[in-house]
Amino acid sequence: MTQTQKLLIAFGVVAASGFAASRFTPAAMGGGPTGACRRFAGEQRRTCYSQLLSDRLKNHGVADAVATLDAMAAADADAAEHAHEYAHGVGIEAFSLSTDIPATFTACGDGFSSGCRHGVIQAYFESRDHVTQPEVEALCQPFKMPGASRWVLFQCVHGMGHGLTMLYAHDLPRALTDCDLLSDGWDRESCYGGAFMESVINATAPHHPATMLAAHSHHHMTEGKPFKALDPNDPLYPCSIMADKYLHACYQMQTSVMLNLNHGDIGDAAKSCERAPDSVRPICFQSLGRDITSYTARDPQKTADLCHKASEPYRPACYFGAVKALVDWTATTDAAFPFCRIVGHEAGGPTCYQALGEEVATLLAGLPEREQQCLRAQEPDAVNSCRRGAGVPASR
Repeated sequence: MTQTQKLLIAFGVVAASGFAASRFTPAAMGGGPTGACRRFAGEQRRTCYSQLLSDRLKNHGVADAVATLDAMAAADADAAEHAHEYAHGVGIEAFSLSTDIPATFTACGDGFSSGCRHGVIQAYFESRDHVTQPEVEALCQPFKMPGASRWVLFQCVHGMGHGLTMLYAHDLPRALTDCDLLSDGWDRESCYGGAFMESVINATAPHHPATMLAAHSHHHMTEGKPFKALDPNDPLYPCSIMADKYLHACYQMQTSVMLNLNHGDIGDAAKSCERAPDSVRPICFQSLGRDITSYTARDPQKTADLCHKASEPYRPACYFGAVKALVDWTATTDAAFPFCRIVGHEAGGPTCYQALGEEVATLLAGLPEREQQCLRAQEPDAVNSCRRGAGVPASR
């Protein structure tokens, strides 16, 4: 697997979301539509898959296209590896068919690290000539209804960061300035995160379909010279030139930059993180934890082993980033509890369970459901750490 593919995995650009695939298998389709594309190889096969998804979308809707993608990814490792990219393409095209963002978000589902949802938001911005404060503020408002999942709201405001960065031809500072139009602090941070992620993806893996979309819209080109996304001589760039308010979001992505520059050397990236400013050093190690899960294909034991390349004081932060990524990939806790059990006896164990609890709280609105998940931690101390993260009162 190439370095770029590993990095793409780190952004959630690869495998299948399992749960949907189980009810829509290639067998159920009789080898069906996806089978026809497997006659081809390489680029031709990818073109065939893209065409197939486009046809399913036009004729049967978003949910059907996503289910077809699940089946593709379950049957073909190459399709699984590019699943987030295909999902992006589905979302981009879905917006051209319907501008009802909440309905499309529901149909997109959680799979493939929400690639379909990100595509929808990107296409929304690509359809604009300029962006106003009320527009930015209104876009994700439908996801703020009482009882709505914070998870889906995150995908909207995070997708906004991606979309704005593309809108301005990857002029990152300009996109961040538009994220600043959001009145809510949590929304702003989520938007910054999408902007930094888009900047890194574009610099390290420019064949992402959403990047192609941006390339077609010439009216968004920025004046002056393009923003330099990477600096081979500075593993902390662009964070090293950013205003303080952007540092948290920047360092959440920075190890993806480091691993691109150092060809995947986890130990070297850990050393670079130690040079980050004190206040955001733990964030850098959280970023490393997330990236490690892609290098280990989300294997709990291998993930723990690679986090041990960080020196001891920073391991809890690595566990924190890793466990959140393990949940984000499928929007389930299936790989996360085994991972925390492996590191549970260490100093960072409680941090692992607390981070897992925080993820549970974003996925599940109800306290009884959160409690149910935390009980999977089994050990009383671990259960309590999970409860703390999930906001479940200890008295329950």
